[in-house]
Parts: sequence; structure tokens; C-alpha cells
Amino acid sequence: MTLYILACLVLAVVFGGSYYAYRIAFYSPTEDREKIPEVNDPHYTPFKEMIRDLFHALENKPCEFVTIESRDGLTLSGRYYHTADGAPLAICFHGYKSCWLTDFCGGADIAAQMGQNILLVDERAHGKSQGRTITFGIKERLDLLCWIDYALDRFGADTRILLYGVSMGGATVLMASGEDLPDNVKGIVADSPYSSPLDVILSVGRQRGYPVRLIRPFVILGAKLYGGFDVLETSAEEAVKHAQIPILIIHGEEDTFVPPEMSFRVQQANPALIERHTFPGAYHVLNYMVDTPRYKAIVKAFMKNVL
Repeated sequence: MTLYILACLVLAVVFGGSYYAYRIAFYSPTEDREKIPEVNDPHYTPFKEMIRDLFHALENKPCEFVTIESRDGLTLSGRYYHTADGAPLAICFHGYKSCWLTDFCGGADIAAQMGQNILLVDERAHGKSQGRTITFGIKERLDLLCWIDYALDRFGADTRILLYGVSMGGATVLMASGEDLPDNVKGIVADSPYSSPLDVILSVGRQRGYPVRLIRPFVILGAKLYGGFDVLETSAEEAVKHAQIPILIIHGEEDTFVPPEMSFRVQQANPALIERHTFPGAYHVLNYMVDTPRYKAIVKAFMKNVL
């Protein structure tokens, strides 16, 4: 009887701990998904007026709402901004529990200035897209392949494509670089990406006082049992080893949320194809705000070179 009770307690801890890890890291409630996240972090306060103006400009720009179906049957949504017929297309992926507006209010403007059409995606379990599980790029990278198929079917087999991601979106486009991408994909821009899903989850957990060695197995098991995916399936650091196209990485030197050492490891995994620029004084995804002229110059030069 004692062994039975002990076994039940162990199972309760394993399944309970795994479910708690799933809810904290991966679960996305359906309520208020389309609400623009409030920018309350003090790191962003000095740029509040600039951010507001950029938000206003993009939010009021005419767009077409489009949808596709993911490989596992979810309806995914996006906003398409037309610049010119036959122009290159920038497919843009936002960050964790963020959205197209907050993460691409600057990047979309750069793409438009460079004459590109723009597709701002609501990633699975975000915005108008279906799903309740955020997989930190594991399944999102496969969703990106579906968006590429959509683009080629709609705009033509000769459409030139740029992949652009911020934070989790940056890691996602880097993970996609290891897939069998069509020749249409000419380059990748990743702003503030992490090296792997598990790396960033444990890093944030450490910052919040969780015992990392203890929570690691619960995170892995929670993803498998309740999220239906393997958090160790791939990573940005591993995927770029197989990349065949130029990659630009940008990272803030004061980014404590996704430490810049993570993107450095990614760059070192394929230094021949990856150029990396860091921004002094920039917190997470604030590179554009901290030094707009330099950010624009770097991204525009890369876009001009690959497209």
C-alpha cells in the first residue's frame, strides 16, 4: 500500500509538474489574442512616442487579410500589404505572445521603402490564427513553409522571398533555414533570435528564480504530453548549419531577455553565411529604436544584396 501511494505521488508530481510547465511556457489562451500588447516595460519608456507613431502608421495602412491551412489543420491568418506587382515579398514572423504591429512597425516600413510587398503573419496561437500551443519555432517553421507555398501559388513561381523574424520569429526563420527551402527564398533577417527553444525557456526560468535543472525535464515532458511536440526536435543553432542562403542577425548588447550570446552561437555555427551586428545599449528588440539610421542601413544593405 505504501508503494502504491508513493507511486501515485510520483505520478502526480510528474504529470502535475509537466502540465504546470506547459501552461506557463506553451499555452496560449484564446481570450484577448487580438488585443495589442501594452508596452509597460521601463526599457521601452524612452521610445514610447516613437513606438506610438510607428504603430499608428502601420495600423492605418490598408491591408488584405489572408488565410492558409497549416500541415496539422489550423487556419493561420496574415496581413498582406501590396507595394508593387512583381516585387519581392517579405514574410514576417513576430515574437512570443507578441504581434505583427509591435514587432514590425519598423521592419515593415523598411521593407516597403525597399519596394517589397509584405506579409505580416499571425503565428499559430496568436492573433487571428488558430491553435492553443506556442511551440517556440518547432511547428512555426513548418507553418512558414506553408506561407512560402501560398506566396508562390499566388504571386508566381519566380517570386523572390525574404524571411524576416523578430525574437521568437527570428528563431523561427532561422530554424526554417535548415529545411528544404525553394530557390525563391533569397535571404533571412533575424532580429534578437535565441539559439534554441529550451535555451531561452531555461534562461527566462533562471531569471525568474526557477531551479533550472529541476524544471528542465518538466518542460520537455510538458511539451510532449500536452503540446504534442518535441521541444528538442531542432534549434536555430543546429538548423543554420544546413543553411544555403545569406543570413543577417541583429542583437542588442543589453538584451537580458534573450542574451546576445545565444545569437553569437548561432552565427558561429555557420560564419560563412551569417553576418551579425550588435547594438550597444539596446534591450530586447529595441535595436531599431536605439539607432534607427544604423539599423535601416544594415537591413537595407542586406536586402539590396540578396534581392
